[in-house]
Amino acid sequence: MAGLHTSLRPQPPSSAANHHSFTAKLLLLLTLLPLTLAVFAFLLQWRGGGVDDPISRWSPDESHKFPGMDSSPLATVGHSASHSSDCSTLLGHSTASLPYFRDWKFKFDADLKPKICITTSTSASLEQILPWMFYHKVIGVSTFFLFVEGKAASPSVSKVLESIPGVKVVYRTKELEEQQAKSRIWNETWLSSFFYKPCNYELFVKQSLNMEMAIVMAREAGMEWILHLDTDELIHPAGAREYSLRQLLLDVPRNVDMVVFPNYESSVERDDIKDPFTEVSMFKKNYDHLTKDTYFGMYKESTRGNPNYFLTYGNGKSIARVQDHLRPNGAHRWHNYMKTPNEIKLEEAAVLHYTYAKFSDLTSRRDRCGCKPTKEDVKRCFMLEFDRAAFIIASTATEEEMLNWYREHVVWTDKTINLKLSRKGILTRIYAPMTIIQGLRESGVFRTIIASAQESLSKDKFLASIESSNSSVKAADAAGSTVLHRSRKIGRDRESQSTARKVLETTTQPHIFLEEAVPPLSPPGMDGGLTIES
Repeated sequence: MAGLHTSLRPQPPSSAANHHSFTAKLLLLLTLLPLTLAVFAFLLQWRGGGVDDPISRWSPDESHKFPGMDSSPLATVGHSASHSSDCSTLLGHSTASLPYFRDWKFKFDADLKPKICITTSTSASLEQILPWMFYHKVIGVSTFFLFVEGKAASPSVSKVLESIPGVKVVYRTKELEEQQAKSRIWNETWLSSFFYKPCNYELFVKQSLNMEMAIVMAREAGMEWILHLDTDELIHPAGAREYSLRQLLLDVPRNVDMVVFPNYESSVERDDIKDPFTEVSMFKKNYDHLTKDTYFGMYKESTRGNPNYFLTYGNGKSIARVQDHLRPNGAHRWHNYMKTPNEIKLEEAAVLHYTYAKFSDLTSRRDRCGCKPTKEDVKRCFMLEFDRAAFIIASTATEEEMLNWYREHVVWTDKTINLKLSRKGILTRIYAPMTIIQGLRESGVFRTIIASAQESLSKDKFLASIESSNSSVKAADAAGSTVLHRSRKIGRDRESQSTARKVLETTTQPHIFLEEAVPPLSPPGMDGGLTIES
């Protein structure tokens, strides 16, 4: 009976059985395939091969590197025994990781060529100086001669600056003033038209005197190139085979004495910029990098009712080969006592000038100058027309009026005009500096440098230095307007000059006629000329 019941059960067709088997196998395959791939990927990563890691892709051993990697001064701590002690001095025990900045060193190799130095005269804070300095370290600058006063000369700031390899801090002391008053400059006429005037004229003279001393320091340090740059300016080494000032200068012929970088001017798009180096990417190109038709054809749209195409200067900055008889020729150029220098102007590289990039720049410029806010008096203080207008507004208007004026004359809010000028090539986007500086900031480099400098002092001593810096800054500000006057007074003492002028003298040749120093100049106006108002 049991066999009968079994025989009477309906049997499934053979095709249905095959379909059921195929489905089970398919499900098993779909389950095992992703697991197999996952295990395979894990094994590849574990063995160090086959994975396209974005960090390892930028290894210095690879042929494709982040621009400027060869010349960068930054490195992870512990790269070698010789460098680890230097890094630990600067970074303490931190092992800051720089994204895409692997194996960069804080100190340059002794055989790195060419050796480039930057000199500046600054009263800025660490928030501005450190990003400015380390950006230029990244693109190949090894040495900095910082002539400091104001905030930059305070103990809390100068202690940090002095802890950084390759940085020489020079304070504006009475001894420095007396030494500079005996320099060769005071016996010559090329800078004399800028003497005995306040504000920007006084700064221009001070910068030139500092540059003269920096030449001596550069020669003693074995530097090959020297550049004068303000702390609101960044070199943009476009046109080089890598994003590197070092590489750019390697390609300069040996018979060239000086290289001119035309300047681009920041074009801010907001009125609340706090950190221009990482918030500004739009710049107005220099006349030298535009066609004549484009420049004058779009001149009205480019100036937007301002006195000139640029808000401030437009004649760029130059870098000079360190050699015999070199001298400054104002803050924007270099010259030579014994010959007419062979000078070239770069077609792609530029100086990025972050001028009036913050609304607070209006009042900070006003606070540094004691001139009367009248059209006649400001001519004694400022060389360029926009500086004069900005000073008058900052001295006479309310906060709201100043902000409205700033938005109208400085901030680029009209996207239609921006797009039109961008298509014509007048406005351009440049992201490399902000990317580098933001990477440095996120790595913790600036924080660790400050922390290391602070740790070198006891807590009580550091607090005492902060307290004393406040009084010294106030005293420096109060005496700032009379310091250079004291130098000029000493400079008028011919007998003192003839007996004590030694350190800064570069030649004993008799006095010869020298062309006047190159001042900051506005770009060409509609008449096509570079002009400066007197």
